[in-house]
Amino acid sequence: MTVQSTLELPVLSSKTILITGATSGIGLEASVVLARAGARLTMIGRDPARTAAAVAQVKERAGGSSRVDSLLCDFSSQASIRKLAADFSASHQRLDILINNAGAVNVERRLTEDGIESTFAVNHLGYYLLTRLLLNLLVKSAPSRIVNVASQGHYSGTLDFDDLGFQRGYSIMKAYSRSKLGNVLFTRRLARDLKEKSVTVNALHPGGVATNIWSGAPGWAKPLLALAKRFFMLTPAQGAETIVYLATSPAVEKVTGLYFDKNRPKEAAKLGQDDALADRLWAESARLVKLEA
Repeated sequence: MTVQSTLELPVLSSKTILITGATSGIGLEASVVLARAGARLTMIGRDPARTAAAVAQVKERAGGSSRVDSLLCDFSSQASIRKLAADFSASHQRLDILINNAGAVNVERRLTEDGIESTFAVNHLGYYLLTRLLLNLLVKSAPSRIVNVASQGHYSGTLDFDDLGFQRGYSIMKAYSRSKLGNVLFTRRLARDLKEKSVTVNALHPGGVATNIWSGAPGWAKPLLALAKRFFMLTPAQGAETIVYLATSPAVEKVTGLYFDKNRPKEAAKLGQDDALADRLWAESARLVKLEA
């Protein structure tokens, strides 16, 4: 399938890009577009065989002398994230664009090896920890960009610091929405910290996209999802467009701290604009990943 994009991309031959969640869906489609524009691209996946197959597909579809390689990471493991950051930093002198896209949902509540509810660990803490570990490289490479794939699900998200992991009242959508609210708050706080360092940070809703992230949905919902994917949802290529826009467009080169939908800034949820809440989440996230706040 050929990627159809309405975006006019600048030449990216001088740009080094890392994208997580790159083996399928919007991450894979964004990878094709970015590789085609000449970027030096590192695709992050969890499974070795799937990751190798995705890299081969991107190279084939991007054509030319595309520069694409990969690293492995399980974002439910803080040790794995730390290894990813160390391996990337050891092999790259710069990082111009970091795209945080890896995500997961879980029908039933489960804990990671670090003892953290898995959806929150992967979808929020994964972004937080990887970004902080690569921050010095991003600042050194400035002007640079961080793109966080969030969701409109953040509008229904809540934060309860006494029960972040839903020991009480867990549901797949409550956990997902909380993690996506975390993405929006993280974006807002980090943008504030980096305002004078020429590193922009923006979050986005990719749209309702027909991807595999909802393969973990309950059985009763799968027929409805199958119909939605067929008749109502965006293709992964369409869903990737706002990622690529925020990563590359000159129109947003100095825009930071915002939430985007369809390439346009959109007002985030009220909780997503709460700076005190963002500060508290930052401090709690630092504690959970054992970093200084």
